[in-house]
Amino acid sequence: MAVAQRRLSVGLGLAGLACALLGGCMLLLGPLIVKQQVIKNVRIDPSSISFQMWKDIPVPFYMTVHFFEVLNPKQVLRGEKPVLRQRGPYVYREYRVKTNITFHDNDTVSFLEYRHLFFQPHLSNGTEDEYIVVPNIMLMGAAVMVEKLPNFVKLLLSGALASLKQEAFMNRTVGEIMWGYDDPLIDAINMIIPGLLPFKGKFGLFMDFNNSNSGLFTVHRGMKNISQVHLVDSWNGLKKVNYWRSSQCNMINGTAGEMWPPFMSPTSLQFYSPDACRSLTLVYEQSGHFQGVPTYRFVAPKTLFANGTDYPPNEGFCPCMQSGIQNVSTCRFNAPMFISHPHFYNADPSLVNAVEGLHPSKEQHGLFLDVHPMTGIPMNCSIKLQLNLYTKHVSGIIQTGQIKPVVLPLLWFAESGSIEGSVLKQFYTNLVLLPLVMEYLQYILLGLSVPLIVSAALLMARRKRGAAEKSPRAPARPSRANPSSETTPLLQDSDSPGQLGAEA
Repeated sequence: MAVAQRRLSVGLGLAGLACALLGGCMLLLGPLIVKQQVIKNVRIDPSSISFQMWKDIPVPFYMTVHFFEVLNPKQVLRGEKPVLRQRGPYVYREYRVKTNITFHDNDTVSFLEYRHLFFQPHLSNGTEDEYIVVPNIMLMGAAVMVEKLPNFVKLLLSGALASLKQEAFMNRTVGEIMWGYDDPLIDAINMIIPGLLPFKGKFGLFMDFNNSNSGLFTVHRGMKNISQVHLVDSWNGLKKVNYWRSSQCNMINGTAGEMWPPFMSPTSLQFYSPDACRSLTLVYEQSGHFQGVPTYRFVAPKTLFANGTDYPPNEGFCPCMQSGIQNVSTCRFNAPMFISHPHFYNADPSLVNAVEGLHPSKEQHGLFLDVHPMTGIPMNCSIKLQLNLYTKHVSGIIQTGQIKPVVLPLLWFAESGSIEGSVLKQFYTNLVLLPLVMEYLQYILLGLSVPLIVSAALLMARRKRGAAEKSPRAPARPSRANPSSETTPLLQDSDSPGQLGAEA
């Protein structure tokens, strides 16, 4: 029995020490192992888990487009407030594929990313064959562009517009406005004012969007420095663009908008948008979860499209108007185009009040990006922008009537996508579940080691106490200090009756 107890106490003690040792090692080395696995699998390398995801984005992206139909075009020409009605959404499945992938010796990689859009009737509220009344973008844009030219040039242009039966508003199908229509006005403008328009033939707002690339990006691979992975080194060979009036505004900051460096902090992120012709900065809003994956949500700050008066760093994007819209004429062939949030969300209230039919709200019109902070991979996103045309009466162009100056919304679109299916399952298992299991296991082992070691100590103490109780006691030895203690009681006390009788 004693041997069994001893073996049990030794076994429990060794098991407790083993649990403590293993749990301690996991506590110290576990985060390092996870970090190394993340670094290994998020860099742009054919052997990494995320490479195929980066190369051919498996996330189902959708582009939804909402048009603003002008309900009172004749009244607008007389100087009344435009009344708008939102039409749509018209939904397109978006596929993105990288080509011309070239690895360089300086730890960068170049690529072209092509976008292909396919109309989705079952997800749309309408068809591409529907007609919508919108501003005649070519006419109204050209009118503002020639406003400062001599009167005879404007009269000549106005005569050409009349002969071509061009009016300030047009009734076109969704497909024509999106993908282009033949317009003799383009050839007429190019003939009267050579060089005013850098294109000819067809015109469409998204002609350069479908079946085309967004420019040659060169980004860092992160093989030598993981904190640089996905950051843009150059775009179309440029380290900075030349659209704007300050070096800060012309800087190409952040990534290409697909992934970010791992181990993010809850501060901000940046990406370069060729559609906006600039780098955009989003700020941290809150932490959350997407399908069980922890995320940081980043949103647009109110200063994103603020004018130079309200936010001095944006002075380089001017000439500005009210806060909430950005002049992109310098990167849109000098056409009076502005970008903003949909429905002028986060913009000066005067922009909303200048037209009827807008109802800005954060839930419907605010953009967001949910990113897994450990890997820098987006889980869920919806990037939204609105295209606006500055329209006004231009002297000499009779087609502009008495239109009051107004920033007129044309359409807004959102590019949205979220990880799902097998990609989400693989991501969750490898980068969320396994690190979580390791984290819980280390605490379980450390917690288990305490009762095991305590039990071993108690068993050992009990065994020693039991052994001590069972051992025989030694007989009491006589005291040398009192020899009389060994005599029998024959010697009586002096007061005993026998002694008294002898004395008598």
